[in-house]
Amino acid sequence: MGKNFESTSMDNAKIRNMEEFAAFSGVSRPTVSRFFHDPDSVRRVTREKLERALEKCDYRPNIFAINQNRKLTKNLGIVVPYLADPFFAEIARRIETLIIAAGYRPILLSSHGDTRLEIENLDSLRAIKPAGVLLAPLGRSSDISAIEKFCVDVPTVLFDSNIDGVGEAFVGHDNFQATSVMIEYLTRTGEPPVFFEMRDPPNPNAGKRRKAYIESMNKKELDQQIIQVDGDGWQLEEIGYRGAVKAIKGKELSRSTVFCSNDRLAIGFLTAAYELGLKVGLASDCDLRVAAHDNHPVSHFTCPRLTTISHNFAAIAQKSVDTIMDLIESGERSQERTTTLFDGELIMRASA
Repeated sequence: MGKNFESTSMDNAKIRNMEEFAAFSGVSRPTVSRFFHDPDSVRRVTREKLERALEKCDYRPNIFAINQNRKLTKNLGIVVPYLADPFFAEIARRIETLIIAAGYRPILLSSHGDTRLEIENLDSLRAIKPAGVLLAPLGRSSDISAIEKFCVDVPTVLFDSNIDGVGEAFVGHDNFQATSVMIEYLTRTGEPPVFFEMRDPPNPNAGKRRKAYIESMNKKELDQQIIQVDGDGWQLEEIGYRGAVKAIKGKELSRSTVFCSNDRLAIGFLTAAYELGLKVGLASDCDLRVAAHDNHPVSHFTCPRLTTISHNFAAIAQKSVDTIMDLIESGERSQERTTTLFDGELIMRASA
């Protein structure tokens, strides 16, 4: 996402922060951070490369801020809504790895879908004075006022689920782009899809996906059908299973293509279809096509394997960590809140 300073004049390049210097020097952002904290902590050849880069540009780190940050704890908080969900486990794993590489200690906490526990997690982090926090909020059920107060006290970057105006920045997945890509694929290769979702989803990204489905179908002048299933909480496979049984038995599906709001609902849908004797897949003798959204780690191993849209896990994790590290090392808050969205990628498998 950053500019490629290699393509500009190497002399007196204008570099504003450590992320841009990393792009200019061709060295990873965590390694640059370690170099400025302790030059002897990086390999000699890397140190020499960074020293040469410093000679060719006007960048000088804020030494005062770095010295101040050394007085802070080296703890960085990570809070996710539901760690039992392998989606959040995967992105948290990537973020933890990057934080460790930058010389900090990650503290990973799960809110387990509970508003009260989300605030208790933030209170616990505030008490240990972390250098910063990466927060994936519950969203719809979050206590927004309490989170706003926390973000005043502690540098915080939100990821995955956005709360407008809260925190220094948001990094996430472009749900509108990703949904439109799936609609384009499904309508090009077969019947237009029915949209299958929870009536009251716990994650606010679901609402963005519904809106994107409606917009995409309207642009194509296609009739829409949205099936909303009942259920609360994060047991999404069970909710998807029960909703699919009801929809299939009740002959609610107007078409043979189903686009589930997320992979976990789709896993339940696939189970229901199998138990009710319906064949899912691309072959001419199949009864249904089923696709979804997220590229959940288990989606590789469903039967049939699930066609889905993948988040750019690596880019979201890297940008989130880079953003919080820039805040920590500058010693200053952002002048304006930034939003960075990464495109989704179509993953074509056997289910649709």
